[in-house]
Amino acid sequence: MAKTIFEQTGGTYTMQGDYCLPDLTLPAEEERPIGVWAHRRLRYLKQHHKILYYNLLTSGKLHSHLGDVEEEAQSLFLRLVKEYAEREGVTEQLKAENPMEWVQKVNNIRSRAAETVCADLIFA
Repeated sequence: MAKTIFEQTGGTYTMQGDYCLPDLTLPAEEERPIGVWAHRRLRYLKQHHKILYYNLLTSGKLHSHLGDVEEEAQSLFLRLVKEYAEREGVTEQLKAENPMEWVQKVNNIRSRAAETVCADLIFA
């Protein structure tokens, strides 16, 4: 019997009952730390873009994609928080004078920045 293309490229089979199943493995990927933004992106891909998720997974590019999303989202979030705080006058002086107002404003800024990051990067 002629060898299959899989066997010609160095693939092997394992007998499972009456069937020969190919021994498939995913390509090795670099391990990069992922955080909350990458986990949100992963959940979004699994639920709403299954084809893209499986393409990234089987090509061995899922973790690198999630690492890139994490880095980009984190830098965008920090930049937006800084810009919004400067624009609205949220300073250390306000923090010393009126801590409760400072906390309210910072929480509002962080919420708006998180929504922007999700809309622009995570759910895009």
